[in-house]
Amino acid sequence: MSSDFAEKNNVNTDIVTLTRFILEEQHHYAKEASGELTLLLNSLQFAFKFIAHTIRRAELVNLIGLAGASNSTGDDQKKLDVIGDEIFINAMKASGNVKVLVSEEQEDLITFKGPGNYAVCCDPIDGSSNIDAGVSVGTIFGVYKLLPGSNGSINDVLRRGTEMVAAGYTMYGASAHLMLTTGNGVNGFTLDTQLGEFILTHANLKIPLSRTIYSINEGNYIYWPAPIQKYIDSLKEPQPDTGKPYSARYIGSMVADVHRTLLYGGLFAYPTKGKSGKLRILYECFPMAMILEQAGGKAVNDNGDRILDLTPKEIHARSGIWLGSKNEVDKFLKATGQQFLNLN
Repeated sequence: MSSDFAEKNNVNTDIVTLTRFILEEQHHYAKEASGELTLLLNSLQFAFKFIAHTIRRAELVNLIGLAGASNSTGDDQKKLDVIGDEIFINAMKASGNVKVLVSEEQEDLITFKGPGNYAVCCDPIDGSSNIDAGVSVGTIFGVYKLLPGSNGSINDVLRRGTEMVAAGYTMYGASAHLMLTTGNGVNGFTLDTQLGEFILTHANLKIPLSRTIYSINEGNYIYWPAPIQKYIDSLKEPQPDTGKPYSARYIGSMVADVHRTLLYGGLFAYPTKGKSGKLRILYECFPMAMILEQAGGKAVNDNGDRILDLTPKEIHARSGIWLGSKNEVDKFLKATGQQFLNLN
């Protein structure tokens, strides 16, 4: 009776929250697990909620603008970069499950005292240079389990991306959207600000195999090698199968651009500019590559190497990246003469 009443009034009383989802995933895939990763993921969602709340209030409480310093990678820090970094550090420290934290805003890794069997790598607020204009920004994160016998060191994070146990991002826009993988596909959650909970809205998300959309900063065109210039030029020509050129979509916030690519399909790229890439491997390239692969897509660097097979040499190491729909990445590889060895 009560169920019929709720249905007639369009009220869903059996929603799947992130906490419920995580617990059910643990029961289904890891019945013998200690529950530490579950607790860590719950601490992460608190950080996302806190950052989302802070961003919504930013302009009202004078958190817009520069903080007057630069971060570890030389980028000018916004006030929200500093606040977001502090939120993340305190949430991971309080979780009791994190031993090592790598943040874009910190020159060195942070090692917490006490217990903890996990290392977290994060960009607390990606795309913050656009935040004064109201553009969507986000948090990107990847999680490693510490190496056997480790008490927390740089070796716990200077590892291949294939060794991550969880990854994802939260995009703060009109709503806060969290995309999460623990190696069993990708699931998306939307923050219900009234309930204060992330609700499952995109179950077992899969990226379309192809889509004639590309997302790239063409202001860097002059710095790209000829094969990449030629390939991007080819996308502006009528395509054999559609008779139309690709559509260009570029926001300038990695989280927002990748989020759109994940949902609609297509190709996101940030090739190496000059001698080095712009995007950091540990807390930008790896998590996004894991998300895309788990959703049925691909992610490679300029040379065609699988992103998740790279091993960073230092915590802020950079790389070029091409990610998105499987067929679109394959098309790039074929056009530039590269070979992607993992033909998943």
